[in-house]
Amino acid sequence: MTATSPRDLARPYFAAFASRFLQMLQYRTAALAGFATQCWWGGIKVMVFAAFYGHAATTGASSSMSLAQAITYTWLAQGLLVLLPWLGDPEVGQAVRTGAVAYDRLRPVDAYALWFARSAGWIAARVLPRVALMAAFAMVVLPLAGLGGWAWQLPAGVAAGLAFMLSAVLALLLSTSMVMLLNVAATAALNERGISAVATPMVIVLSGNLLPLAMLPDGWQTALLIQPLAGLMDIPARLYFGQLQGWQAVGGLGLQAFWIAVLVAFGHFAMGRTMRGLQVQGG
Repeated sequence: MTATSPRDLARPYFAAFASRFLQMLQYRTAALAGFATQCWWGGIKVMVFAAFYGHAATTGASSSMSLAQAITYTWLAQGLLVLLPWLGDPEVGQAVRTGAVAYDRLRPVDAYALWFARSAGWIAARVLPRVALMAAFAMVVLPLAGLGGWAWQLPAGVAAGLAFMLSAVLALLLSTSMVMLLNVAATAALNERGISAVATPMVIVLSGNLLPLAMLPDGWQTALLIQPLAGLMDIPARLYFGQLQGWQAVGGLGLQAFWIAVLVAFGHFAMGRTMRGLQVQGG
């Protein structure tokens, strides 16, 4: 008997990721519609920030972010909007409702890793086209239209850009680990709608998508930075702007990796218990 190589063991999960990724890329109309909607809301948020900073300038108030950074943060947040884990994987939700989830219990692979790979492909395929479209619009089109002041600015430097790219990959894995918790909860409850309704407002606020966490009260900053949702948007943005450098940048990346490990371990444990007690009725 020959030993199975790690590459052979990982092959089913890479295949699951690739097939889901390519499947989701076919929904171009949905990506364009989402991009148009995010441009609209991004423009509104930019105008709100412009008015806020204009008023702050007249009163002498200070802010932890410049107007240019707040605008760039807005476009970045709009581009990464679908990265946020405010709902579970709809494929898992459908499998739970129809009873097809039983098939995953019979496959000769780890069910958690299989769902994780599928969900990661689902998220990545939704994020990448919208980020590319948002960057083209906010970095290129707006300056050409004479709105350079409202454009998406480049990162603080090469190191900041590289750190952001690494952080974005970790944010994808962190988001997937959170989606997996929603998937497990939906499997246990046999319905994902109520769970998603509770998760959505928490994710939007605590990730920094609604408002940069740096703009919240100073006394809250430590608690806001170490909670897991900050790794989805706030930490990548701080790295992008060069606000985390050197060992602080390493600490931010390490914090993302820490929460990925914790949530994956907890999710794997919870899914194992859920699957052992799962009963599928019908025929």
